[in-house]
Amino acid sequence: MLAFQYIDDDASLTELVSKYRQSPLLVLDTEFVRTRTYYARLGLIQAYDGKTLALIDPVAVGNLSEFWSLLTEPEITTVLHSCSEDLEVFARNGQCQPIRLFDSQIAASLCGFGHGLGYAKLVEQTLDIALDKGESRTDWMKRPLSKAQLNYAANDVYYLYELYPQLLQKLEDTDRLGWVFEEGERMTQGRLTPPDLELAYLKIKNAFQLNSKQLAYLKVLATWRLNKAVSRDLAVGFVVKDHALIGLAKKQPKSVNELNQMIELTDQEKRIHGRDILALLETADLDNLPKPIDVLALKNGYKSSFKTIKNCLTAISEMQDVPIELLGSKRHIHEYLQWFWDGKTGDVPLLLSGWRGEIATSPLAELAL
Repeated sequence: MLAFQYIDDDASLTELVSKYRQSPLLVLDTEFVRTRTYYARLGLIQAYDGKTLALIDPVAVGNLSEFWSLLTEPEITTVLHSCSEDLEVFARNGQCQPIRLFDSQIAASLCGFGHGLGYAKLVEQTLDIALDKGESRTDWMKRPLSKAQLNYAANDVYYLYELYPQLLQKLEDTDRLGWVFEEGERMTQGRLTPPDLELAYLKIKNAFQLNSKQLAYLKVLATWRLNKAVSRDLAVGFVVKDHALIGLAKKQPKSVNELNQMIELTDQEKRIHGRDILALLETADLDNLPKPIDVLALKNGYKSSFKTIKNCLTAISEMQDVPIELLGSKRHIHEYLQWFWDGKTGDVPLLLSGWRGEIATSPLAELAL
């Protein structure tokens, strides 16, 4: 059983933050619950600076602003593992993002331990310790938390602090520490910006199948759904499913009877949202139709060009000992190809930026696409 402080009042938090503010390194993790909600519900924060391991109870502590301020200290390196969801929690609960972020999953990938390595596997590979993951499905909003649950949570930062020096040394030896911080900066970008309601329709699955007129209807429906999901803190799928929005945009029912005949909506969706949906459809702006969604994968020459880029990146990844998944994912290749076919206008694609650009720009420039 690890020794830790359980922080459940403002005075204890203030004292803890004062200690952490003197530390150059702070290892963090969060435990949260997300089932039907739009936002994750924060249940516990774990923190360790090598001296004081603390489990902070955000349910009991009323104001965490002092703690959140630690993340924006440029002299403190924040260490997390596979931190995308943690960053979402920080943005929602603290309205902040770490200034100097070290993601140990990315670091491990650049150190040759494997891509997308889970925390327990990384601990096993670096420290030869097998962690008990028996409490991974805990309801972190429930109180009191058991000793086993608290110890499980403490393990997530204690061993990450222990393995950090190994990753740091390997990165410094290969001159790749800056790559990790670059990735950390990239991951935090835009997370404090609220979702653009007007562009919500572009994220609906199969929206590319619709013509401009149908997209105009989908646009008002998607905006309405996202607004309702955010305001009610409800996952978008629990408002109305994607395929139902597509069906509505295609059929454009004009009456309750027509809407009730649609098989794409559940009886509950019809009962709760039916009249709102009918009213929304009447507000679609048919005088300013959205452009059809350009699907890169349907263009002539896409498959061969994609394969050419992928083969080039694969060769680079093998030469540089960088996992292809980190160097250039399918999304990254799409972004590059779109930029290339658009006459190299617009934002420079990720494959040509930062550390990726250093190793990939010249080989990519030689390709015939």
